[in-house]
Amino acid sequence: MSERVGVWIIGAYGDVAVTAMLGARAIARGLAGSTGLVTELPELKPLDLAPVANLVFGGCDVRQERVARRAWQIHRDHGVIPSPVLEAVAPELEGIDDVISEGLAREAPATASAARGTLRQAVGRVTEAIARFRERASVERVVVMNLASTEPPVPDSPAHHSLAAFEAALDADDASAVSASVLYAYAAMRAGCAYVNFTPSRGPRVAALGELAHARRVPYCGSDGKTGETLVKTALAPMFVQRNLRVLAWLGYNLLGNSDGRVLADPAARESKLASKGNVLPAILGYSPDTKVGIEYVPSLTDWKTAWDFIHFEGFLGTRMAMQFTWQGCDSMLAAPLVLDLARLAELALRRGEAGFMTHTACFFKEPIGVTEQSLPAQFQLLLDYASTA
Repeated sequence: MSERVGVWIIGAYGDVAVTAMLGARAIARGLAGSTGLVTELPELKPLDLAPVANLVFGGCDVRQERVARRAWQIHRDHGVIPSPVLEAVAPELEGIDDVISEGLAREAPATASAARGTLRQAVGRVTEAIARFRERASVERVVVMNLASTEPPVPDSPAHHSLAAFEAALDADDASAVSASVLYAYAAMRAGCAYVNFTPSRGPRVAALGELAHARRVPYCGSDGKTGETLVKTALAPMFVQRNLRVLAWLGYNLLGNSDGRVLADPAARESKLASKGNVLPAILGYSPDTKVGIEYVPSLTDWKTAWDFIHFEGFLGTRMAMQFTWQGCDSMLAAPLVLDLARLAELALRRGEAGFMTHTACFFKEPIGVTEQSLPAQFQLLLDYASTA
């Protein structure tokens, strides 16, 4: 596939977004390998995926920044990204700022609506920004990727239950159950874009937008990228099932210091994250052990996150045993390659005319849309099965 592909990122000045854009340019120049990219595995070669070099980036953010400046800041603050690589790709990063527009507020946009116009006008601003990007980047297909900070939970509403009800709420400028992430998903689908929700925010997870995706023949996937502790959980929990060991308790504590950690210090935003992290064990084990998931903001850790888990389990003759593990990783370096993977997979689905849930991407998410399976090996098999039918 030789065509250029547009990737329009919500939260384009965030660490993950900037790392993904920089990484794509480094790979295109032969300055970086493909380690960390799932889509470069031999088993996925049958898929006619767009080359990473063909990805063209734009997006929006609520901040005023510069991509290259943020990349240098990541280098200084987190001790990652080799200087020679950054120096080589910085000129290309500088050109991306021209196609990054002003974003919507993280909160449910009742306040933003009052300050910047109606909900319909907010949708219009997003669709116009995507159209400008599509024209300036000379791309036909666009994948919209939500990498913005986590929103507080959005309560269920009758407006979510059908497309007609949702659009009536937009027409009435009823922002009571419409958050920025939901508006972005709606605008992207209306614009004929594939949509990836890498965050725990509500986004496309309402029936109304599922209806819209099928009407517009666009694919979508999410939610909440699986990059650290939950990735290990979903790989490890099946072992206890397969050995018929009973998990009595599983406690996990997460320490992180980047902007996500700062946002998750807000109890409302943390509630969204804890909900997505807390659903996996009962789905895999078939019962609910005693569990606790904690998230603490430690600014000095910057982009490095630490997760410590304690597992208490019961074996033969009622013998009780324990396991502990510590996961330490650089958040952006774990997430950025998955952003590129999902952009490639979403573009392929869009090109093929696939509509609705991209269930084969379940292994990338804590709360995969349209999939109840939480075991990582079983989720990965969905991706392999998809590739085998290419």
